[in-house]
Order: sequence, then structure tokens, then C-alpha cells
Amino acid sequence: MYTVYILQSQRTGKYYIGYTSNLEERLKYHNSGKTKSLLKHIPLEIIKTEEYHLYEDARERERQIKSYKSGEAFRKLIKD
Repeated sequence: MYTVYILQSQRTGKYYIGYTSNLEERLKYHNSGKTKSLLKHIPLEIIKTEEYHLYEDARERERQIKSYKSGEAFRKLIKD
């Protein structure tokens, strides 16, 4: 099972989108400061998740969400 996730920085309010097979471990990793691009944005919290059986489906959904990040479709997605 793969999870597509949207995280939000509690410090800056910015969003981060990704996918993983282990959401708990990935969140710990991001909040540990090991992801340099997210260092100034920690702590991060999960605001949305979607589950997929296939890696390809999760990867495609991540790309789709990133393509409309910050647009009306993204705002609607995180509002639901």
C-alpha cells in the first residue's frame, strides 16, 4: 500500500507533497531535519492522505497534485 500525502509547515504555512509506503517513518524523517529543502519548514503536519495499492498510481497522483499546487484545485483538495 502506498500513501500520497500533503504536509503543511507549522512554521511557514507552506505545503509539501509526496508519497511513501510508510507514512509514519517518512514524517519522522522529514521532521528530523534530514531533508535539507524542508529544514526551515519543520515541524510539518499531515493535512491530507490518499491510499493506493500500486506504486504507479501513487506516483501519478503525486504528480497530478503537484501540477495544480497553489491553484483552485489544490485549495479544494486540502479543504475536503
